[in-house]
Amino acid sequence: MSSTLAKIAEIEAEMARTQRNKATAHHLGLLKARLAKLRRELITPKGGGGGGPGEGFDVAKTGDARIGFVGFPSVGKSTLLSNLAGVYSEVAAYEFTTLTTVPGVIRYKGAKIQLLDLPGIIEGAKDGKGRGRQVIAVARTCNLILIVLDVLKPLGHKKIIENELEGFGIRLNSKAPNIGFKKKDKGGINLTATVSGGGPWGGGLAGEMVVIRLTVLSAARGQYPVCLLSYRVYIPCIYVLNKIDQISIEELDIIYKVPHCVPISAHHRWNFDDLLEKIWDYLKLVRIYTKPKGQLPDYTSPVVLPDSRTTVEDFCMKIHKNLIKEFKYALVWGLSVKHNPQKVGKDHTLEDEDVIQIVKK
Repeated sequence: MSSTLAKIAEIEAEMARTQRNKATAHHLGLLKARLAKLRRELITPKGGGGGGPGEGFDVAKTGDARIGFVGFPSVGKSTLLSNLAGVYSEVAAYEFTTLTTVPGVIRYKGAKIQLLDLPGIIEGAKDGKGRGRQVIAVARTCNLILIVLDVLKPLGHKKIIENELEGFGIRLNSKAPNIGFKKKDKGGINLTATVSGGGPWGGGLAGEMVVIRLTVLSAARGQYPVCLLSYRVYIPCIYVLNKIDQISIEELDIIYKVPHCVPISAHHRWNFDDLLEKIWDYLKLVRIYTKPKGQLPDYTSPVVLPDSRTTVEDFCMKIHKNLIKEFKYALVWGLSVKHNPQKVGKDHTLEDEDVIQIVKK
């Protein structure tokens, strides 16, 4: 790993001393691609005698969504998880208590949500310090990240954590750029992106269509430019400001106005309702209730889908992949239809808390 870190440092140094202009754009693009490849290797090191990513980090993904608690040591992550989910994660008033990933599960509005208390992050995690590399690798698999901050400590901690996460390609509270491309036999590719001001491509291009000419080297071997690699992930984030029992009401009023923030006291269990409601909003889950023929709907165990995949076909695939093969049509009650019930096909898009009955062939 040390050799990989050394290569990363060399590339970063070369990029820092290279002037940015049209003549060096191609060279900088190649450096960025090499940097992305090396950072991916840090996340998923090559096999050998090391025995995997480390004890406690290989956590099976369960439930309808996964939330990662990220923060500096001793900001209250373990206390928050324990009080939310009733899971014991060793808690103490000194730093670095949690040394492995501790999983817990809560049920909220019918959804089963996995909570991961990740070991305290430190500055330099993206460069392999401590166990930061494994922490961030697990964070990449989450549907939502909660950055837990001590309200008494400087918000500089917030910037450090964001920098560490960004170093591994995690983009918080931003949408992926709308990129489409077609491979050509020769002459590189035409890449088209719709960008808005201040987005990932930079500001000043509100809604305009930009066509960028790229030359793809060694396309047969899959060496595409960094912007086309699946290195970056876009994850929603909530900043949880803990220990509000130690600040004034006036300071609390100011915190409430900060975007993406929820003030809490993990120890006293204050404001957990607001936190859970914000978690639900950011996860963007859709609950679908099933109705067996001749029976009442089952409102106790909804089928939970992400709001990006809510067709009847997605619903069938979530239950069992063979169900879509036997599918004839579905009867739906709820906001997604004009009549209750309404006969629909597999491409119909469902809404939250719809009721569905599948009719097989």
